[in-house]
Amino acid sequence: QVQLVESGGGLVQPGGSLRLSCAASGFTFSSNAMTWYRQAPGKEREFVARISSVRDSTNYAGSVKGRFTISRDNTKKTVYLQMNSLKPEDTAVYYCNVFIWRDYWGEGTLVTVSS
Repeated sequence: QVQLVESGGGLVQPGGSLRLSCAASGFTFSSNAMTWYRQAPGKEREFVARISSVRDSTNYAGSVKGRFTISRDNTKKTVYLQMNSLKPEDTAVYYCNVFIWRDYWGEGTLVTVSS
């Protein structure tokens, strides 16, 4: 079965960096686009970044473009989200997603940006 396990969240000061990881199993990782979403307290889940399975093309939400970088390692079946210049408004639970006939989600990893 499809499994997604996020890690790497934590508490970081504004301006700091974190790298999130999402380990995938149960499907052909290299053939599927992978997406990061986030959900801040009291808000709806929102798109953050996506990486395709074709030439690793990427796209980002406007709020993170230029600060976050999504990447993938098909040999490790892992997708990453490098987050730089973090802001308090980046505080959220970050979720990994893959769509294979339906959405699959990990349990999320909490990122808190605060001084």
